[in-house]
Amino acid sequence: MKFNPKWAVSASLAGLALILSACGSGSSSSQKQTFTMPTDSELTTVDLSKSTALGTFDMLNNTNEGLYRLGKNSKPETALATKMTQTNNGRHYVIDIRHDTKWSNGDTVTAKDFVYSWQRTLNPKTASQYAYLFSGMKNADAIANGKKSPSTLGATATGKYQLTIDLDHQIPYFKLLLGFPVFYPQNEKVVDKYGNGYGTRSDRMVYNGPYKLSKWNGTGTTWTLTKNNSYWDKKAVKMSSIKYQVVKDNQTALNQYNSKKLIGAPLTGNQAKNLQNNKDLISRPQSSSYYLALNQHMKLFKNLKIREAISMAVDRQQLTKKVLGDGSIVNNSFVSKGLATNPKTGKDFTADTTAPASMKYDPAKAKQLWQQGLKETGISNPKFTILGADSDSGKKVTEYLQNSLEKNLPGLKVSVSNIPFRTVLARQASRNYQVTFANWFADFSDPITFLNIYTSGNSSNISDWSNSTYDKLIKASSTTDANKPEQRWQDMVQAQNILLKDQGITPLYQSSAPWLFNQNVKNVVYNSAGANYNYKTTYIK
Repeated sequence: MKFNPKWAVSASLAGLALILSACGSGSSSSQKQTFTMPTDSELTTVDLSKSTALGTFDMLNNTNEGLYRLGKNSKPETALATKMTQTNNGRHYVIDIRHDTKWSNGDTVTAKDFVYSWQRTLNPKTASQYAYLFSGMKNADAIANGKKSPSTLGATATGKYQLTIDLDHQIPYFKLLLGFPVFYPQNEKVVDKYGNGYGTRSDRMVYNGPYKLSKWNGTGTTWTLTKNNSYWDKKAVKMSSIKYQVVKDNQTALNQYNSKKLIGAPLTGNQAKNLQNNKDLISRPQSSSYYLALNQHMKLFKNLKIREAISMAVDRQQLTKKVLGDGSIVNNSFVSKGLATNPKTGKDFTADTTAPASMKYDPAKAKQLWQQGLKETGISNPKFTILGADSDSGKKVTEYLQNSLEKNLPGLKVSVSNIPFRTVLARQASRNYQVTFANWFADFSDPITFLNIYTSGNSSNISDWSNSTYDKLIKASSTTDANKPEQRWQDMVQAQNILLKDQGITPLYQSSAPWLFNQNVKNVVYNSAGANYNYKTTYIK
């Protein structure tokens, strides 16, 4: 996701830090349990069919609930599902759901709410960037491509509290998908009531999770998660509220921490170094990829040598160690390190793939390829603008890229445009950019969560790169080879090798998020893939 998208395609550019408010300290009473969290990005929407940003998925993960909820280490735990039966070699599922679950408006959550939600996400009219996640469910691809009606989806309500699902083939990570917010239910009556306004404000939505979203006007920089007393397991929820505040400048957050207005803050690399002996300092690993997407509708970027030159003109080690300095790493991969291991050897995915020469910093070779590429394209005055978010790290990275590219690629003029994150997402989605500093965060713990998005025509393929061999390998990994773990793994390894050799994107680094975290906050479930934070049982000691 972005994105963190996942873009998440984006996702938030920095990790979240937990911050207790003054009224939230020192008590175990539910009425007094509250804390404030900073985030560097505004919410864009809480319509789960249209969401793409990591921060939004964290909101959805805590205000709504699906068949499963991901616990520690991304382990699927039953939520609304009470029983699951698999037959036909894992292609036919019958799932019974709880009878005692309510939406925040008092309506009962039923199996039809799941069917409606999934059909709505797949409907081309919705224009969901996550419709591809349903691939493998009967008729899902045909529906997403406008060839069949959403009503033909292989998911039906065979009873008020029973859901039947038919797959075209076994999906190895199916339970993980069911724990991701895109697979949560939606209340059709509420969607119809608000129309285009659905999910654009906290009061234009209903919730069935541990919390309800409140005090969000659709554009504001603050909002609140309030305990949902309609939630079926409300006794497990200890927090009365979780408040959010957009803080784009890390120094501002640290100043507020030091002045006791806040007792936690997200940190820059330099701040983390200076605070390395602080007992509250932690680092959150992130299953992410930060990269440059080059709009391949432009003549300049259709040339492979130009794309290779841009990649080789960037010193990724200097970027991560000197510019960021926050624990981010260079993994020479699009798929994040630590996400998945070879089913036979146990080796990490990034160890099995091959990084091309164009992933290495080589200014001399970059200059040579650049000049050859310009000659081939006939472009004499190359210039472009790098689009990025206006967060602290977004500004640092784009400025560094501007300087590096102009220094190492003769004659190039680079401009930088740092704008609000929600606007970045919109421009990426409409391909209204030349070069963009983008990111993708894993939706679940499998390499396909990264590789899927660069198939031809995928709405999250923001550079619009296309390769038929790559497409065939990704398709095979989800169809003919879905039940052959070793062959499926090799399909994905070969696919990434093609993507990187052709510089379909330019991977830069995998992020890590240092922050000060108050040790009195307990039971925070953090997962590096998917929606990061689960606050269902969180409390203040």
